[in-house]
Amino acid sequence: MTKVFSALSVSVDGYISGRRPEGADETGSGLGDAGTLFDWYFTGDTPSTVFDGFKLAAPSAKVFDSLASRVGATVVGHATYTHSSHFAGGGPHPSAPLFVVSHQKVPELSGTQTWAATVQEAVESARAAAGEKDVALMGGVLVTEAIKAGLVDEVILHQVPLLLGGGRAFFRELPEQVRLRLVDAVPAPGVTHLHYEILR
Repeated sequence: MTKVFSALSVSVDGYISGRRPEGADETGSGLGDAGTLFDWYFTGDTPSTVFDGFKLAAPSAKVFDSLASRVGATVVGHATYTHSSHFAGGGPHPSAPLFVVSHQKVPELSGTQTWAATVQEAVESARAAAGEKDVALMGGVLVTEAIKAGLVDEVILHQVPLLLGGGRAFFRELPEQVRLRLVDAVPAPGVTHLHYEILR
């Protein structure tokens, strides 16, 4: 059965991007001062078998490629899509179609990118596109809304030993507690991979 999960690099204090320079345009502003959240992608000796150009430490490569191989479709929020320069017309995964959630149609969409008005609609369409694979979610607001709607099965935090002290937080406010079960914890150079299952 297709699972829905989110796997993102996050600081110890819970941020997925840092502060942007004052007056910076949100389009293409990327991670602000939090670029080091992704150093672990490129500072190892083991090439990824899924993403060209990624060289990770061996423990990270095993975790990363296992997750990347599961992805059959990706869902992102409009803010993440904008901050990521529209993924240059593609998506964050080299072979998975991208579904962008926005209250209004997104004119910049191209190629395998598809618009959805709600997170529920996006996840339903992504499940159909993923076939026997899984659906990956990107963006703190989107993931929070999907958790509220009971759509998320797993959360994977690639926790980097860094306190950013500000920026864009991963999770937003939830109406109630969400209990998690730790499935796996893999320490690696510059990052700890924490795999949680959402309990219902």
